[in-house]
Amino acid sequence: MIVELVSTGTELLLGQIVNTNAPFLAGRLNELGFSVLFQTTVGDNRDRMRKVLEIAMARADIIITSGGLGPTQGDITKEVTASLLNKAMFLHEESVAHIQRFFDERRLCMSDNNLRQAMMPEGAQVIENTCGTAPGVIIEETTAGKVIINLPGPPHELTAMFEKSIVPYLVERFGIQGVIMSRVLRTYGLGESLLEEKIKKYILTQANPTLALLARNGEIHVRITARAASEKEALQLINELEGKIRPLLEEYIFGIDDETMEQAVGNLLLKQNMTIALAESCTGGLVTSRITDIPGSSGYLAGSFVCYSNNIKISQVGVPEEIIAAKGAVSRETAEYMAEGVRKEIHTDIGVGITGIAGPGGATANKPVGLVYIAVDGSAGKVCYEHYFNGTRTNIKHRTALAALNHVRHYLLTI
Repeated sequence: MIVELVSTGTELLLGQIVNTNAPFLAGRLNELGFSVLFQTTVGDNRDRMRKVLEIAMARADIIITSGGLGPTQGDITKEVTASLLNKAMFLHEESVAHIQRFFDERRLCMSDNNLRQAMMPEGAQVIENTCGTAPGVIIEETTAGKVIINLPGPPHELTAMFEKSIVPYLVERFGIQGVIMSRVLRTYGLGESLLEEKIKKYILTQANPTLALLARNGEIHVRITARAASEKEALQLINELEGKIRPLLEEYIFGIDDETMEQAVGNLLLKQNMTIALAESCTGGLVTSRITDIPGSSGYLAGSFVCYSNNIKISQVGVPEEIIAAKGAVSRETAEYMAEGVRKEIHTDIGVGITGIAGPGGATANKPVGLVYIAVDGSAGKVCYEHYFNGTRTNIKHRTALAALNHVRHYLLTI
């Protein structure tokens, strides 16, 4: 069954709020085996909303709208839906009682415009809202065999209504659709075009499962998606394709699905019973912050220094003053001394030193904005990497943090 999601609300088009309903609905519907092939966003305008719904009716079996069920004059989704389907509106007394009870329980005065939420299209199946005042609506258009479902906009209301009422309705009405499952291989260190070349054979011949490449904040994600009658069959299809492409990308894959780089590093540190300390300059503690985002990171992170000034580099982690004078604060030598110094100072297995120019100022003819040195020190010796990142100051800090974590990951894999 083909589904189209229609998100309503001018505030979405203005960028005033982030639409979290569409990703939730798309994810859950795909889990249930329904094919979400279209997503549309439209403002609170009757003509444009009607046109969007007409297009959706022509290309989808199920149309699910979110938003526009409130009490104000701008909440028009039900009215436009009813008009499109030539349905009269009527006052649904059970909804009136529910809305009145909602206000009474909170000792609030209900204004007359709240009754707009109890106006329903003729023949509609009214869906109780257990978290708010706006009921949902299911309308079956029997002639064309289409279904339009109107859901409220507030995410907590929509989520609760969908899980409690819409999922059972869809399963009963349309039967088991099978499953659509995805697995994401998260990679770092290879650009999108080069990565595509490595698995191009499988991209060009894809059918079921399908392959897609997604660039995400410095990472490239390889998504494998399979449709099957059961979860077991879908997983088998995914495993077969992953088994073919993984050997081509192995050194670049650091995580699966939601596993972050900092999780991958933390897991390796725990597995090898090792501790880590960091001396950060241009990242200002960002790498340490990312590591501590993981619960249980106290089991391997001993501590860190933000060595932003030269004095702190010298006094706290032992960078020789003459090295900074001769080579500069942003240099391979300084990064290496930072890594070695913080490891010795805090008594850890791994030490990391990071120094660079995040910009927009501070560059010289030989040292441009984006020049970064990342050093790792441990039992396998000392290594240092030179990078040239571009982008804003924030982008350079983010890219540096991700690269530092990846270098630690590779270092741990060599021990």
